[in-house]
Amino acid sequence: MKRSEINKALKDLENMLKEYQYFLPKFADFTPEEWKSKGHEFDEIRDNMLGWDITDYGLGKFGEVGFSLFTIRNGNLKMQDKYKKPYAEKILYLKEGQYAPNHFHCYKMEDIINRGGGNILIRVFNSLPDESIDKQNDVTVHIDGETRVVPAGTQVRLEPGMSISIMQGMYHDFEVEPGTGAVLIGEVSQCNDDNTDNRFEPPVGRFPEIEEDEPPYRLLCNEYPPAPEK
Repeated sequence: MKRSEINKALKDLENMLKEYQYFLPKFADFTPEEWKSKGHEFDEIRDNMLGWDITDYGLGKFGEVGFSLFTIRNGNLKMQDKYKKPYAEKILYLKEGQYAPNHFHCYKMEDIINRGGGNILIRVFNSLPDESIDKQNDVTVHIDGETRVVPAGTQVRLEPGMSISIMQGMYHDFEVEPGTGAVLIGEVSQCNDDNTDNRFEPPVGRFPEIEEDEPPYRLLCNEYPPAPEK
């Protein structure tokens, strides 16, 4: 992705958040220049990959596959002695025409919540012991306290305010229902580790390759400089 595309995507997310009066923590406003002087008191942000994020799943087709997001809080499975939080929270921005590919998590259970805008369509499958997709057996889903059993491959429709619980090993993809408009998606989960806990089918990447055609508006969560040593 070009840096200019990333900057626009982050500003689009900011604008949607303002429209729905969803406020981010103060570190969301740190500029790239300000990050150069942020000390070890901000290591939780660096170590746990909090903040602005973009994924195009390494495919280079952000308008079709991918979305922008902000990780508000997160623990760290590799540094549990230092970071005690067993939970995470994100806010995602998905436009019409964008798609999040089919995947499951081995460790993380999560709730996906429609925080406002259009409708979300989430397709669900079970996984098999070899981690392939179970295209035969029904899937048990939990939607706002209601248990439903749906055929494999069903797209569950979430209107604003609705949520679904995604269990470990449950394949899911999601997109905006055509004609309903962009969506703010909340995610509340166990600790998140995008480097080790995602199983995609078919396999894809995570972070974009960036072409620097203009200065960054905000640093992404994998771009923070180390704390300066005093």
